[in-house]
Amino acid sequence: MKIALFSDTHASHGRIIVPAADILIFAGDMTHCRTARDVSAFNAFLASLPHRHKIVVGGNHDHRLARDPEKARALLSAALYLIDEAVEIAGLTIYGAPWQPLFNDRACDAFALPRGKALKEKWDLIPPQIDILVTHTPPAGILDEDGHVSHGCSDLAAAVAARKPRYHVFGHIHSHHGLIRHGATSYINCNVQGKNGVLRPALLLDYESGKLL
Repeated sequence: MKIALFSDTHASHGRIIVPAADILIFAGDMTHCRTARDVSAFNAFLASLPHRHKIVVGGNHDHRLARDPEKARALLSAALYLIDEAVEIAGLTIYGAPWQPLFNDRACDAFALPRGKALKEKWDLIPPQIDILVTHTPPAGILDEDGHVSHGCSDLAAAVAARKPRYHVFGHIHSHHGLIRHGATSYINCNVQGKNGVLRPALLLDYESGKLL
């Protein structure tokens, strides 16, 4: 089972190399998404890709998705758009949630919530026995530093530690990229924003071996 993973295209999706895979997962920030046209353009991009199964979670720049979730679901007709819900594909249970802590004064804040109770209530919705968790934010302390500051969510870290999915896929923090293992879970920051404006290709995960190809 091969899974293509990417996030944080920020309207540059047409320039991203997406490898062939059984499943495609996008972990948020498709554009600045303030209009239905933005979402429709990303949907057309998804529709042009050959992957049989496509999953999308929103991010902090995806304002159009946050304003009207049902309209967003209709606009993203080429994918399964997940908000606090799970889907089973090829025997794998994949759960998606778009939330993240309020970031900073300059950041867009779609799907952003204050740290503490509000975010914990969202992570408490994550069911046990899932195979892949997809969020936009990283958990605290894992591939989440920017400018020597950890921006991940500690309540999310606790939720992942308790549920032990095989993989936790996220983006959001551009200064980190790749896979790291802690305990039972492999954590993958799949953002495509490289240094000096260079875009990275989507990652390709071999589900069974746990390796990036």
